[in-house]
Amino acid sequence: MIVEVVRLLITLTVTAMGYSIGAESESEVVGAVVGAGVGYVIGGGFGRLVSRALNLAPKAIAPQRSSAEILTGSIGVTIGMLVGLVMSIPLIVFLPELYAWPLGSLIVLLSSAFTARVFMARSQGMLGSVGLRPKTPLPSRSLDAATDTYVLDSSAAIDGRILDLAQSGLMRGRHWLPLFVIDELQGLADATAETRRRRGRRGLDILEALRDVEGIELAVLEGTVPEFDNVDAKLLAVADRSGATLVTTDSNLAQAAGLRGLEVLNPQSLGESLRAEAGVGDRVSVTIERVGNEEGQGVGYLNDGTMVVIQNAENMVGETVDVEISNALRTRVGRMLFARRAA
Repeated sequence: MIVEVVRLLITLTVTAMGYSIGAESESEVVGAVVGAGVGYVIGGGFGRLVSRALNLAPKAIAPQRSSAEILTGSIGVTIGMLVGLVMSIPLIVFLPELYAWPLGSLIVLLSSAFTARVFMARSQGMLGSVGLRPKTPLPSRSLDAATDTYVLDSSAAIDGRILDLAQSGLMRGRHWLPLFVIDELQGLADATAETRRRRGRRGLDILEALRDVEGIELAVLEGTVPEFDNVDAKLLAVADRSGATLVTTDSNLAQAAGLRGLEVLNPQSLGESLRAEAGVGDRVSVTIERVGNEEGQGVGYLNDGTMVVIQNAENMVGETVDVEISNALRTRVGRMLFARRAA
């Protein structure tokens, strides 16, 4: 369709030009016929180039389609038409009316088509910049292999290291956030227990910050996977159907995904393999968050989530103290440190 419209506009323009040129030698009909033939050939070739460029533009900028793109695309058409009209004013003023209008119409068409494609491709960032949250349907296994795609778990959001990895450029690409994961984090953020409430808010804050990282395309998956009740089962289903990499710090979920042949990224395991671990004799600063299971114990956490059990700190909940590591124990869910208050 775009090819025929472009061909028609160019044919009308060149026909008018041929008519004007022929009028100087009283050969208006010959000039118009020659112009029509030349315009038809040139218009067809140029129309195909325009059509090919418009089809390649969204593939080069954004591989997905969504309702958000329809909205921003409509806005783009409106803006493009206005820009095209402004650009056409000099043509209408200074060129003969016979072919100024077809040429102006061509400019309006190209301008609106181009801006619509660009707005559609950048819909996620544009809606996010005005506080709207674009949603993406649950995907099928038809991903662009050139773009890394991740499905985020609530544990990975709470852990926070995905933000560091994204900011360092190691996790660029599409990041899918299932709606049921957001609901899980919201439930934690609204919990009565202070520890659970803090974890939920941290997860939501991390995701909000992740949206603003350059090279990250964060989209909310609006499907619910109703055939499963358990959140972990829903995540495994989404990762399996889409072929995306599951990002989680839940060792049991990561193990289950691995047994199913799914790609898994555990930021906690990655961090533990790269960091210099706090060892016996090291001094660290810890905020005591709760009372421990044994008498006199206080419990705090390092920035990476490692639990630290401090002796004689039961009455210091809420305080930040310097402690010395006295013992380290590796468990199934990570490391646990035992410490005493530094002298």
